[in-house]
Amino acid sequence: MWTKIGIPFEQNFLQINQEIYQSQVREIDFKNPKTPEIINNWVKDKTEGKIEKIIQKLEPEDVMVLLNAIYFHGNWEEQFSEYSTKDMPFYLANGTQKQHPIMFQSSRHLYYENQYFQAVSLPYKKGLVSMYIFLPREQVSLEGFYQVLNQKNWENWMKQFESYEVNLGLPTFKNEYEVTLNNMLKSLGMQIAFQGGRADFSGMSREKLFISEVKHKTFVEVNETGTEAAATTSVIITLESEVITVDMLVNRPFFFAIRDNNSGTILFMGEITNPEN
Repeated sequence: MWTKIGIPFEQNFLQINQEIYQSQVREIDFKNPKTPEIINNWVKDKTEGKIEKIIQKLEPEDVMVLLNAIYFHGNWEEQFSEYSTKDMPFYLANGTQKQHPIMFQSSRHLYYENQYFQAVSLPYKKGLVSMYIFLPREQVSLEGFYQVLNQKNWENWMKQFESYEVNLGLPTFKNEYEVTLNNMLKSLGMQIAFQGGRADFSGMSREKLFISEVKHKTFVEVNETGTEAAATTSVIITLESEVITVDMLVNRPFFFAIRDNNSGTILFMGEITNPEN
């Protein structure tokens, strides 16, 4: 939390943020032209250089910048062999195709399919977090998948995953996304918070404050070793049973989510329509 020098904020508000949310509060000169660079350097440091800039400039009326950065760093439980990766067609939504590196592995994973999609859960080391890949059926497409993607269905799908031997082909990809959330938040009922003269942030400061901009930016990279790098190896021994083998070649637009397996919280999610972009 970056606050403008000279603007008084309620001590109780600052204390709650520090004690409950472990938020750092720093006063800074918003008139200094180097201040955006200082803030962006904090973002760059917290995201290991994956996100370098989120603040372009500060306006004279701005009094606070509130930033939250999350960085996920994990290796696959079962890594893909770089020697198995090969260029293959990836079919775009417009019917064209591009040659792109596809990673391959045959391993036991949690898997689920229905009339709308195939899905596989790829755990990261320690098994606390997994990436879920949802590949819509060719006749369904991502748009059709989104029509059935809701909280009730999601919770039901999570209960249906079972252990299969999966012959998986998955493209390497990078996902970068930036959006200004003002209009989305207003459409969800947060109009007044953006309106000067009507917004009420008296719990923060006696000054007349309102929200001018909410921005969101993410970066996700997936390759043979995982989503960046990590450590520790565990071995689990289980009773051998009959194994059903399924094939899943992710060579067209798909949806992914990185999920905390204990809480069910979605840490990141997105769609890949073109793994090169």
